[in-house]
Amino acid sequence: MQIYLPIAEVSVNAFLLLGLGGIVGVLSGMFGVGGGFLMTPLLFFIGIPPAVAVATEANQIVASSFSGVLAHLKRKTVDLRMGTVLLIGGLIGAALGVIVFNYLKAMGQVDLLVKLCYVVFLGVIGGLMFFESLRAIRNTKRGKAPQRKKHNWIHGLPFKMRFRVSGLYISVIPPVLVGIAVGILAAIMGVGGGFIMVPAMIYLLGMPTKVVVGTSLFQIIFVTAFTTMLHATTNFTVDVVLAVLLLVGGVIGAQIGTRIGVKLKAEQLRILLAIMVLAVCGKLALDLLIMPAELYSIAEGGH
Repeated sequence: MQIYLPIAEVSVNAFLLLGLGGIVGVLSGMFGVGGGFLMTPLLFFIGIPPAVAVATEANQIVASSFSGVLAHLKRKTVDLRMGTVLLIGGLIGAALGVIVFNYLKAMGQVDLLVKLCYVVFLGVIGGLMFFESLRAIRNTKRGKAPQRKKHNWIHGLPFKMRFRVSGLYISVIPPVLVGIAVGILAAIMGVGGGFIMVPAMIYLLGMPTKVVVGTSLFQIIFVTAFTTMLHATTNFTVDVVLAVLLLVGGVIGAQIGTRIGVKLKAEQLRILLAIMVLAVCGKLALDLLIMPAELYSIAEGGH
């Protein structure tokens, strides 16, 4: 069933979009990532222009993350205080990111920037997560308890605050900075930023894995909603038809993903996520390196 997307100006199969939304929703529930880092490149692959994919995908993340957070709130695995601190940084970052995005869009460089950002970030983060997860699995097999550095340079910073759900007493500066970085990426790459936020919360802030997923999703909802609103009002690249189809699939998928996530061990979840991140990174890098079939494209004028 082909459907025409007015803002993207392309026709795509509605069931394909529902399916993509569902898959990304499952991942959102399982890993606590908005899923945008996979969905946005998938939208590129089916012919959606990057500027539209980024702005619209931020919209879909809001719904799948909201659906995931409800499931985590029932289990009391959301640190609302930490989520709020991350959120303050996230809103500042999102505003900065949209300014950069609009500037590059005016220069006509936004498509290349978005794809390059994906290749760099997915490659680095996928690689780090993969090796870290392998080490954790090896240590578990040998019977070693996973070591978590309780004291690093972060614990020496001022403006400390107690986060009871996470069992932490740390400075608010690192969570705010993590939030800003994630906000910028949300605006430029159309991602919830969970694929950066989750590792940062575990390894940088020392949060327990079971609390990380729900807290990450809580922050993602508000940052991506804010980003979508800015994109819709400043550069009109949010395609409502595309967003609705992705939303329906995403909400259903997130509920399934949350149930699967509970059954798997944290190390297994991380290594699965790392493999997926690296696979998408490889495909995007190939697309950028391989010479296109048509070197020149002549757009029709007059519309």
